[in-house]
Amino acid sequence: MDRETLRALARLRLKEARVLLRAGCYEGAYHLAGYAIECGLKACIAKRTRRYEFPDKRVVMESYTHDLTKLVRVAGLKPSLEQEILRSPAFEANWAVVKEWDVDSRYRRPTRREAEDLYSAIVNRKDGVLRWIRQHW
Repeated sequence: MDRETLRALARLRLKEARVLLRAGCYEGAYHLAGYAIECGLKACIAKRTRRYEFPDKRVVMESYTHDLTKLVRVAGLKPSLEQEILRSPAFEANWAVVKEWDVDSRYRRPTRREAEDLYSAIVNRKDGVLRWIRQHW
C-alpha cells in the first residue's frame, strides 16, 4: 500500500466516522475515527520509505501494529509529538484521548460522549491530532 492510498483512507475513514456519528452509530464512529489516525500514521511511515531502497525489516515488522503510540515511534515522530505537547496543552489533551483508541474498540460499545470526544480530538482545527499528522505525511 502506498502513501497516497493511506492518506486517502485516513480522510475517508474520518468522513465515514462523521456520517456514523451524525446517524447515532457511536460504536462504528469511534472505531473508524481511530482507524483514520492509524492510516495517517502509516502514511507517515510510508513517506520515510525511499524508492528502490530495501526497507529495514525491524521497521517493517513494527509497522504492522494498530498501537498508535508505537506507530508514532516507528514513523520517527516522537520528538515532534513531544514538541507539540509542550506547545499546546489542548493538543496534549487531544492526544491523550486519541492514544486510548485501539483496534479492539470494534468489540466495545463506546458511548456517544466517547465517540464525540475522539472525533473532536482528531479534527480540531487548531490542536487536532490529524492536523499534526498532516504536517508529516
